[in-house]
Amino acid sequence: MSKSLMVVSTVMMFTATAAIAKDLTIVSWGGAYSASQQKAYHDPYMVAHPDINIINDESSAEAVAKLRAMNEAGNVTWDLVDVVASDALRLCDEGLAMELDHDDILAKAPDNTEASDDFGDLIVSECFVPQIVYSTTVGYRTDLVGRTPPTDICAIFDTKTYPGKRALEKRPINNMEWALMCDGVKKEDIYSVLETTEGQERALAKLNTIKDDVIWWSAGADTPQLLADGEVVMGSTYNGRLFSVIEEQGQPVSMLWDAQVFDLDGWIIPAGLPEDRLERVKDFLYFATDTQRLADQAKYISYGPARQSSAPLVGKHAELGIDMAPHMPTDPNNAKNTFLYNYEFWADYRDDIDAKFQAWLVRN
Repeated sequence: MSKSLMVVSTVMMFTATAAIAKDLTIVSWGGAYSASQQKAYHDPYMVAHPDINIINDESSAEAVAKLRAMNEAGNVTWDLVDVVASDALRLCDEGLAMELDHDDILAKAPDNTEASDDFGDLIVSECFVPQIVYSTTVGYRTDLVGRTPPTDICAIFDTKTYPGKRALEKRPINNMEWALMCDGVKKEDIYSVLETTEGQERALAKLNTIKDDVIWWSAGADTPQLLADGEVVMGSTYNGRLFSVIEEQGQPVSMLWDAQVFDLDGWIIPAGLPEDRLERVKDFLYFATDTQRLADQAKYISYGPARQSSAPLVGKHAELGIDMAPHMPTDPNNAKNTFLYNYEFWADYRDDIDAKFQAWLVRN
C-alpha cells in the first residue's frame, strides 16, 4: 500500500472511531417536550460541536427500572437522563445517579450569581439539575362537555355530567392525590392519609368508580392525541403537551388548571460513566442549563425555566409569536388552586404503592 493510501486509510479509521466514540445518548420523554429540547439545546450544541452526535432515547418513563437493570448488568449505555424530581431522589439514594457539585459543573447566571443560588430550592437532590417547572393538569374537548365546561378537578369523577372516556396516567402519582381530594380529604392532609393502607385503599376505591371509563396512558403525547381524535372527553397530561395541542394544532381543547400538580423535571448523570463520556456529558450539561438556554426552551413549550435568571428572558413563542408568560403553570391566573407534589413521599413510597396500583389495574 502506498504511503498516501495508508494516510487516507488511517484518517478514515480515526474519523469512524471518533464518530462512534462521540455519540451522546440523551434520554427524555418524547413528543413536544423532546422537540423543545432538540430546538433549544441539542441542535445548537451540535452546530457548535460538529463532532458530537446526539442520540435521542424516549425512555424516561422507565428510567428507574432501566438504570437498575443496566447497573446490574454492568453496562450503562445512557449518558444523560431527564427525570422527574422524585425519580432523581430514588436514583440518588440507590447510588445510580452521580452526586454533583452544582457550582462546579454549571454556568453562573449573567450577573455572576452561583448556579446553586440561581436554581435555589429547586435543587431537591445533590444528584439533580433542574430544568423546568411544569404541571400535570387536565385538558378537555370543548365540543364534548356541553354548555357547562368543567372548572373543578373532580369533573374527572363526574361521569354523569361529563359522560365519555377519560385518559389518566398509568401510575398512582397524581391519580391517588386527586382521588382523595375528590373524596373529601383536605389538600393539607392528602399525604398523611395516603401513607396509610386505609388511605391507599380509599384512593383506589374512588378511582374504581371510573375505572371502566379510563384509557390509561404511559407517554405524555398520548392524551393530546386521544383528545385530538375525540376518543376521550378529558384527560390528564403535562401542561406543555396541552399547550401544543391547543395553540399549535388548533384543536377544540381547553385547559383545566384547577388542582394542577406542580412538579420539577431535570437531569441526572448515571453513576459510573467512563471519564471520556463523563466529560462530554458535563460539557453538554453546562451549555444546556445556562440562563439563555433554559429561557430558549420556553419559546417552544409552556414550561417555566428553573433558573431565576431565565424568567425575565422568557418572551414569545418562536413560531406562533404569542406571549408565553400567560401559558406558564406559574402564571397567577393559572395558579389559583395548585397542588404541591411531595417528592420525598413518592421517593419513599413509590415502589410499594406502584405494586398495589398495578395489581388494582388488573383486578376485575
